[in-house]
Amino acid sequence: MNFKHYNQRQITLLPYSFDDLISKKHPVRVVDQVVESINIQPLLKAYSKEGNPAYHPKMLLKVMLYAYMTNTYSSRKIELAIRENINFMWLTGMTIVDHNTINRFRSNKLKDSFKEIFKQVVLMLASEGLISLKQIYIDGTKIEAQAGRYTFVWGNSIKTNKAKMLTQLEELWNYTQSISNDDDPNPEPPEFKEISKEVIQKTVEQIDAKLSGNEKATSKAKAKLRYIKQNFEKNLQKYEEQEANLGERNSYSKTDPDATFMRMKEDHMQNGQLKPGYNAQISTENQIIVNYTLHQNPTDTKTLQPHLENFKETYGEEVFKELEDITADAGYGSEENYDYLEKQQLTAYVKYNTFDKEQDKNYQKEHKPFSKENLHYNQEEDYYVCPMGQKMHKTHESKKTTEAGYTQHLSHYQAKNCEGCPLRVQCFKGKGNRSIERNHNLERHKQKIRELLTSEKGLQKRKQRTADVEPVFAQLKHNHNFRRFSLKGIQKTELEFGLMALAHNLRKKIAA
Repeated sequence: MNFKHYNQRQITLLPYSFDDLISKKHPVRVVDQVVESINIQPLLKAYSKEGNPAYHPKMLLKVMLYAYMTNTYSSRKIELAIRENINFMWLTGMTIVDHNTINRFRSNKLKDSFKEIFKQVVLMLASEGLISLKQIYIDGTKIEAQAGRYTFVWGNSIKTNKAKMLTQLEELWNYTQSISNDDDPNPEPPEFKEISKEVIQKTVEQIDAKLSGNEKATSKAKAKLRYIKQNFEKNLQKYEEQEANLGERNSYSKTDPDATFMRMKEDHMQNGQLKPGYNAQISTENQIIVNYTLHQNPTDTKTLQPHLENFKETYGEEVFKELEDITADAGYGSEENYDYLEKQQLTAYVKYNTFDKEQDKNYQKEHKPFSKENLHYNQEEDYYVCPMGQKMHKTHESKKTTEAGYTQHLSHYQAKNCEGCPLRVQCFKGKGNRSIERNHNLERHKQKIRELLTSEKGLQKRKQRTADVEPVFAQLKHNHNFRRFSLKGIQKTELEFGLMALAHNLRKKIAA
């Protein structure tokens, strides 16, 4: 039989070159070319001039980027690829780097300079005409943390436990007062309003003085006092430390205290349960990620301003001023955000929460003409007109603070006589005369947003948003299997997400 020559141990006159074995259009060459063309001076500041020579950061940066481009996220798997994969061998020049060095580079060396590296690559893509940095599409997704799914601390549980401690102290205090002798001096009772170390110490001291030597005291009461002495101060200190770690959050994971429990769409039990994670926000243009941030708050509304401020900090005032408009879904629509965008002179194609409903003809039929949104308003004389033509004059103004700490100014209006009105059953079901509450600033923003979104450009923006930013998350999560972080802590996870974002941008550069 005829076979082509095969000799595994054939000696060659000239050794093979890795450069000959890698095609000219291979993605690994793009990684090499990009890293060679950027300024890595900020990265060099993370290294010391003393001690043994370190592996070159340029080489390690190339390895990290190519690893994330090829869905290799584990430091041990990256080490294995350096030993076995010809593309990694070409990047390292056959230098063997262990997984500890790779992990230290990713976790420590890159953290202060990576955002600058990311910015340089984005500006490079802008210079190539792939993006303009004048319009962005914003969206967010929840990504699971590298933390135990059932090791949680809840803010409400802490409040409940502290309240129980206070109740137990008060009950034991009242019991000692009930069994005390009439000739015993009555100390000033503690104030059982808020639990504290001082309240515990003062109450225990007084209860101990009453129970010791008192024949009426039961063994159960004395055991309760012993338990309070042994545990209450220690437990209170633990709760205070947990509250300090919670900050404004309502939960965190014991195995990654920076992670907050959020409701995930994808979960291992397929029932939408809460899992520890981070809220990843991205801005895209032409499906290229131009900015990314990571947040501990699951609500998108509270992430818009810090995300845009991070954009300004990364690219500078000049680039931020050239930004013309942003497009986002209804999760970002709030009075506070609209005020901020208006102040920044940004055209906001950002839906409010009822915009999509308003486009439904059935919704319009059901809510006209009785809903307060559709009542006629006379701006000059500041009154509303009810469906029967009765004027509803302003009765007073009030303020309301949102969960985010933003103060809203509300105006209240009331009709003078609704008794006997034939439309009363359809108009409202409360007693007395109908009253309404209106936020004029928010209504002004809604009207402006409504006009923008229903314009020809607004329709195009709404369609483009679903085709621009949402497919990016689909690429990261489903095509590249990035559903869970490998590192812990918000600083390290943000860096890991940044590596993923930059790898995505390089893939888009190759495909362009």
